Amino acid sequence: MPGQGIIDDLQARGLLHDSTDLATLRDRLDREPITLYAGFDPTADSLHIGHLVPLLLLRRFQDAGHRPIALAGGATGMIGDPTGRSEERNLLDDQTLDQNVRGISDQLSRFLDFDRQGNPAKLVDNRTWTQPVSAIEFLRDVGKFVTVNQMLSKESIKARLASETGISYTEFSYMLLQANDFRWLFEHEGCELQVGGSDQWGNITAGIDLVRKALAGAAYGLTVPLVMRADGTKFGKTAAGAVWLDPARTSPYAFYQYWMQTDDRDLERFLLQMSMLPVAEVAEVIRMHGNAPERREGQRRLAVEVTSLVHGEPAASDAARASTGFTQAVADLTETEWAGLATELPATRLARHDFEGLDLIELLTVIGLASSKGDARRTIDGGGVNLNDVRQPASRPLSGADLLAGGYLLVRKGKKQRHIVIVE
Repeated sequence: MPGQGIIDDLQARGLLHDSTDLATLRDRLDREPITLYAGFDPTADSLHIGHLVPLLLLRRFQDAGHRPIALAGGATGMIGDPTGRSEERNLLDDQTLDQNVRGISDQLSRFLDFDRQGNPAKLVDNRTWTQPVSAIEFLRDVGKFVTVNQMLSKESIKARLASETGISYTEFSYMLLQANDFRWLFEHEGCELQVGGSDQWGNITAGIDLVRKALAGAAYGLTVPLVMRADGTKFGKTAAGAVWLDPARTSPYAFYQYWMQTDDRDLERFLLQMSMLPVAEVAEVIRMHGNAPERREGQRRLAVEVTSLVHGEPAASDAARASTGFTQAVADLTETEWAGLATELPATRLARHDFEGLDLIELLTVIGLASSKGDARRTIDGGGVNLNDVRQPASRPLSGADLLAGGYLLVRKGKKQRHIVIVE
């Protein structure tokens, strides 16, 4: 029974927040596979790790035998969801919106199987059915089924009405657009279930009501909890900004490092909710981690699993090797392995004639590992500089003999700062 399995799995992972009557939803899922959808608005040209839980929710349902639809919100993205925001979003022009839809569509397609026999995933853009509809038609066919009283009762609307900025009619209408998405997908794709983050519950229930009133249909909703960090910091944020799924915005190395910094208190929850590991295997990982938490094996497993999901296993392996200071002696690395690591670690290219004879102090300033020659000298004197894992007790001129694999040099400052010099 696929329904029983998926609901129990979600509960075991702590992934059930709100739902329509759970017993009724279980009965529906037990009868036969269901078509479900989750929407992702293209407010940027990449999704970020805050989208991982709903993305993987679609995949979990597909693996359980159901049919997922990923919706790129080309229409709703023009408006902007007021949920969780204290002020109006900047409206996007058509060119930016098209670029953003292409970007997130590519990312959505990495998480779902569009060729699976029996329950292939589908990708849709709500501009397809929204743009041809006139304002008069929308008010007649959608607006008449939704009372202002209903809309004002939603938490996202009440919060904005109570704020200093208020809410525009444009964003006030967002709920109607999302509700209409559910109505359209119910009618044309047989989609009975909408899933999303817990902040979407008001929009989801508006869609369920619209399906019932406009089509006399029975629809369902389910939300997952929003991810919070145990230490109170915002999930998915670093000093450099958001952690993106696009490798051009957040490199696989930086992405891997984000998960390596996971607090022990968050580890089990993140493994359950942001990896595809079975619940029993997560329990074993946590048990082993508890025996020697200082080795951070739990964080390492989390980083490998999530980076593999987002960027693929080869990128995850490269990031893991770069993060641990290499899993083999640098002298044994092949030119191909060096080239892969140079995409993960900061790297500087130098012409051979510029490198030969360059003093180590000068090199540190050139590649940015020292703010000045004085800073470089102090670091070297303190034993804080290694070349190809060999500590440098004093500054000296560099030569071709320092290079490995034909032209690579690993410079390490302290325990964590690594930089690859590529000599051409």
